[in-house]
Amino acid sequence: MKKSVKIIIEVLLFIVCIFLVKLIVDSIMKPVNFNKQKAYRETVAIQRLKDIRTLQVAFKSVNGRFTTTVDSLADFYNNGKMAIVMQVGSMDDSLAVAHTEKVKKSSRKKLTGEDFLKLYQAGDRNLVFNVETKIPVKDTLFAHRSDFCVDSLKTIPFSGGQPVLMEAIVKTVSGVPVPLFEAKMPYKALLKGMDNQLRINLDAEKRDQNRYEGLQVGSITAPNNNAGNWE
Repeated sequence: MKKSVKIIIEVLLFIVCIFLVKLIVDSIMKPVNFNKQKAYRETVAIQRLKDIRTLQVAFKSVNGRFTTTVDSLADFYNNGKMAIVMQVGSMDDSLAVAHTEKVKKSSRKKLTGEDFLKLYQAGDRNLVFNVETKIPVKDTLFAHRSDFCVDSLKTIPFSGGQPVLMEAIVKTVSGVPVPLFEAKMPYKALLKGMDNQLRINLDAEKRDQNRYEGLQVGSITAPNNNAGNWE
């Protein structure tokens, strides 16, 4: 065999080896990269579902039920009010506590927080009491989150604008009406643009485990204390 032919064969074999090594590395790294990107997207989606849950719980505390749409949650956040209990004075102030008890005993009726507030506003600042007041929802929820955007809760992240799937019902459990809600983000939308076969395999794995093929918070089929399926 001529030396030039031998060199060509060796070069071709080297190229084939490099190609095979690349195929092996790619086959190993494909699921690794898929899981890495999946974990990142799930982190973003879970925060969004947690925010939906927070708003739903607050909405129910005011309206006695959950809502079926994220638009209703956005309106509640932008325009709604929540009742909070505000403490005036300090229980550590023994003189104020003693004075408050004296005022209670001297009254001909049982004093409410509103009654104490009127006395406080009239000039008696040596009182300790709780009073319920209403403040805008947006001044209470997520006030510490400069990056919070209520409009973003409508869509599944990385999906190209596909809506979050949400339902709310009232179900009778042991003869008691129980408000329930659920919000879902299927992997088909959340993992859009990623390796489709690996996503199909992931969905099949979840079905085999009798679990939802995606992320979900709450449940309309069974009370679960509004838990997320990642918790």
